[in-house]
Amino acid sequence: MHIAHSPLSRRAFLRGSGITLALPFLEAMCPVFGRAAKSAAGDSAVPRRMVCIQTNQGIMPQFFFPKQAGRGFALTPYLEKLAAHRDQITVLSGVSLPGVTGGHQAEKCFLTGTPHPEQNGFRNEISLDQFAAEQIGNRTRHPSLVLAMTTENKTLSYTRNGSPIPAENSPKRVFQKLFVQGSPAEVSVAVDALRQGRSMMDFLTEETARLNRTLSTADRSRLDQYLTSVRELEQRMKSSEAWEQKPKPVVKARQPDDITEGMRFVDKTGQIFDLVKLALETDSTRVISLFIDTTVIHNITHHGGRPKIVAELRDHEERQFGVLNNFLTTLAAAKEGESNLLDRTQILYGTCMGSANSHSNVNLPVFLAGGGFKHGQHLAFDTKHNHNLATLYVSMLQRLGIGTDAFASAKTTLKGLELA
Repeated sequence: MHIAHSPLSRRAFLRGSGITLALPFLEAMCPVFGRAAKSAAGDSAVPRRMVCIQTNQGIMPQFFFPKQAGRGFALTPYLEKLAAHRDQITVLSGVSLPGVTGGHQAEKCFLTGTPHPEQNGFRNEISLDQFAAEQIGNRTRHPSLVLAMTTENKTLSYTRNGSPIPAENSPKRVFQKLFVQGSPAEVSVAVDALRQGRSMMDFLTEETARLNRTLSTADRSRLDQYLTSVRELEQRMKSSEAWEQKPKPVVKARQPDDITEGMRFVDKTGQIFDLVKLALETDSTRVISLFIDTTVIHNITHHGGRPKIVAELRDHEERQFGVLNNFLTTLAAAKEGESNLLDRTQILYGTCMGSANSHSNVNLPVFLAGGGFKHGQHLAFDTKHNHNLATLYVSMLQRLGIGTDAFASAKTTLKGLELA
């Protein structure tokens, strides 16, 4: 007997099961990523890591971009703040994310590269950090840390279906999450929640057995793939349960108090950088995103070239680079085997706007520090026909050992960036 197959969407299927379940990207869904051959990450017991940072109000380009390309370029005022680490930094110019427009709207796409965030019906895609976390996040207690220095609900990180991942903006709570051990009762509650999540997916599997009889061969194959990913997620939840029952790392650092004064955003950024360093040093996670919201100085970013306002904005931005320098210094001082934490950690730093004064989303100020690349250079691309910044993201993923040749709109790695 012929069975008519009516259209069935993934969303409808989940509704029919009485469950809403947002799955991350898993190896079973695309084996080429999770089962790639050994790559640039190597087999070292010392892990490689990634930290992605965006400041959302732009960086004045005249104080950031070097005039000379290649090596041996003269340091600009902002890069002078990072002079101690110039051999561990690659500065990029003439780069942008194709189609990512909309002025401030572009801030949500800095790590996703999804075009036209200003349009109605826009739906974001997976961010660089979460793409990495899907592949290597199960090796640590926290697959990733999503952080923000903001009082608003802003984030750099998005799931595979484009949903924003809420960012933690309290240094105090971040410290507690990483290093304060819960009571036995609190651990028990967390473990029970994880087990209930697995029970929910057991029910989902049972429900699909009945649905499977009504599907075409092609849809059965797709459903089988989906269920395989559910089983993969169950394994990750079991891993999370195991982590809940293990003691958290013990550190000598004191729990920070939250800074609430808006204009002390540089000090708060320093607090968060200290926590990022501790998280990496204790191998609590290997993937971190940080959204630095400087909306408190938004008015002076529209300086119109007025010398007094430019000087005020430059002071704020130089202090941001100063605290960033301190962060790089602490990473370089933390020894790991025969290397140090900076050598093993890629630090992406940039902004969604080439000029906040004009709301331009081209010629983005960006640099990459550390992570095991040949640095000490300025890679200058065409300022009129920009190079795709997402090619850098492919390079970063490959350096983590993730076997992919594409991310967002990029189909290759960044030209001129070589492994150390």
